[in-house]
Amino acid sequence: MDSIACGRSLDQCLGARYLKDGGFTREGLYWVEDNLANTSRIVAFFSFAALMGAMLVALSLSRAQAAQLVMFEQPGCPWCEAFDRDVGVIYAKTDEAKRAPLRRLDINEPLPPNLSFIQVERLTPLFVLVDKGHEIGRIRGYGGEEMFWTQLYMLMQKLKASGSGKDHAHIPRNPEKTQSVAG
Repeated sequence: MDSIACGRSLDQCLGARYLKDGGFTREGLYWVEDNLANTSRIVAFFSFAALMGAMLVALSLSRAQAAQLVMFEQPGCPWCEAFDRDVGVIYAKTDEAKRAPLRRLDINEPLPPNLSFIQVERLTPLFVLVDKGHEIGRIRGYGGEEMFWTQLYMLMQKLKASGSGKDHAHIPRNPEKTQSVAG
C-alpha cells in the first residue's frame, strides 16, 4: 500500500481499502457515503435550528405588537374563579379571542417588559385590552358573564376605532341625531 503525506496508509487516512486499480472497495465507499450523509444531516439540523430560531423571534415580536386582553389574577380570587367557570372555558373559541387573545398574569409578579406601560391596580380580576404597546381600555372586576361580554364589546369597539390592525372603525351613527345637529 502506498503512504501519503500524513505518513499513514490510505486505509488509515480514508478509512477505506484503496485498490491498486485506483478505486475503493465496497466497504470503503459505504464509509465515505455514511460520513458525507452525517455531514449533510448536521448541516440540515443547524439550518433547521436557525430557521426555527428566526421564526420564534419573529413570532414573539409580532405577538408583542398584537392586541391582547391581559387578565391580572391572583390565587384564591373567587371572582377570577367565577370568570374561569363562566367565560374562561369558552373565550379562546370566540371572535374576540381571535382579535385579542387572553393573556393571564399573576398580579403579584413583576410585569413583563413589553407590558410595563400598564398601570396595575390591586384588584382582581383586572382585564386590560392592549394593542401595539398602548392601553385601549380596561374592565375592573367581574360582575358576571353578561356584564363582561358587554364591557368587552365596548372595548373592542374602541380597538376598532383606534384604527389598529385590519379592522378600521365603522361606527354607525343615528341619522336623526346627525340631521338635527347639522340642521
